[in-house]
Amino acid sequence: MIGWSSLSSFISTIQRLKHPGVEGLSDHERSSRHQGSFDGSQWAIALAGLALMAVLWEAYVRLSDVSALILPSPSRVMSQMVDKRDLLFRNSVPTLQATVAGFFVSLSLAFLLSVLLDTFAWLRRAGMPILIVSQTLPLTAIAPLVVLWFGFGLMPKIILVALVTFFPVLVALLQGYEATDRDLASLLRSFGATRWQIFWMARVPTALPYLFAGLRISITYAVVAAIFAEYSGARSGLGIVILNAKNSFRPDLMLAAVVFCSALTLFLYAVCALAQSLLIGYRSGRNPHV
Repeated sequence: MIGWSSLSSFISTIQRLKHPGVEGLSDHERSSRHQGSFDGSQWAIALAGLALMAVLWEAYVRLSDVSALILPSPSRVMSQMVDKRDLLFRNSVPTLQATVAGFFVSLSLAFLLSVLLDTFAWLRRAGMPILIVSQTLPLTAIAPLVVLWFGFGLMPKIILVALVTFFPVLVALLQGYEATDRDLASLLRSFGATRWQIFWMARVPTALPYLFAGLRISITYAVVAAIFAEYSGARSGLGIVILNAKNSFRPDLMLAAVVFCSALTLFLYAVCALAQSLLIGYRSGRNPHV
């Protein structure tokens, strides 16, 4: 058996010989490594597109003289965001808490399940169909039952967020484990590395880019799941604001709350992208394969 420090140095040396650093990549390969990230020009184009849509929307509302009860103008929605900012910020807190807590539970559950399914092939063959079936359950039917069983507190929201978001992370981790260089694993095994040493030093680092791809997908669903959980039963949250605005025939306030939901999603997505950049960028300085 070889020690952790010597094993880590050995892996780094082997992978530096097999994989070039970023400076040695072609433009196409370099862009592929940064796929999923946005540079300044892409953000500028996206913001310009949104601004154009808002201008066209505003022009249509003003020229067609459509009722604000049917289609409020962007300026009216922005006015509601300013006038009701205290209400929106106050109700954003429980939604954000439920989203973050549920996402943490989702990530923990997905990692534990991925380790079990990767370790025991028979468990993967038996368990994956059940996990797939769990994703076919309609949220509209499950959410009221979860609220009925666990009450109107934070717990049902955490459960629903975790239920919606854990599967993409689990699949991403399993695919990442399978992408591990088999020659490297065989070589480590020949040097006396244990199964867990191979897992932590080779399989987990290989799975990191796949993990963050799954996280970016899941985080876009997390806020939606939290909002839907609040729809089904809650005392506060953006979902309650949207529900109350709908019942009061206030589409302007509804859209203002929707904008806040989108802002929360973008914020959490940016946090995931930043964590990926810091963690994988740090590892890339030590290990170009990651």
